[in-house]
Amino acid sequence: MIASLIATLAHWFAPWQSLYADSKVLETTVTSAHIVATLVGGGIAVAADRDTLRTERTEAGMGPQALDELHATHRPVMIGLAVLFLSGAALAAADIATFAKSPVLLIKLGFVTLLCINGTFLARTEHLLRRRVFAEIARPASPDTTPVLWRRLRAASWLSITLWICTAVAGTALLNV
Repeated sequence: MIASLIATLAHWFAPWQSLYADSKVLETTVTSAHIVATLVGGGIAVAADRDTLRTERTEAGMGPQALDELHATHRPVMIGLAVLFLSGAALAAADIATFAKSPVLLIKLGFVTLLCINGTFLARTEHLLRRRVFAEIARPASPDTTPVLWRRLRAASWLSITLWICTAVAGTALLNV
């Protein structure tokens, strides 16, 4: 059953496989898009995670400016993940018979999925923190209700760094296995 599914997919993607195999420009473009998306999306995410971890550790909590900086990273990271996914799909479709049988591909897809889930969790936590921090600025007498959210943000940042590293390692293993 799996063999017939792979054969069907190979048939569907045959035009793409042929085009990809016959064009070094296309191969270079798709591979470069994949690497650049990992570098830029992952680089921005890891830098923001590092800033989050440093700020949280060195201050009582992130102020509005640091939360604004963190908020500004979500869009480019999500664009990077989208390009990573699309270029990865194009790379896999170029040799579906090989990649469809690879457990490493499933592992990498799992890491990318976890990155998306963690990114959504991180963005939601940052959003809640921004609301609470700005509410506390408006009403300074209110008690600090954010420690749990700070811990969540810190945990999500550690997980993000770990998942970006695992995704890069899985991508390298995918090429070599």
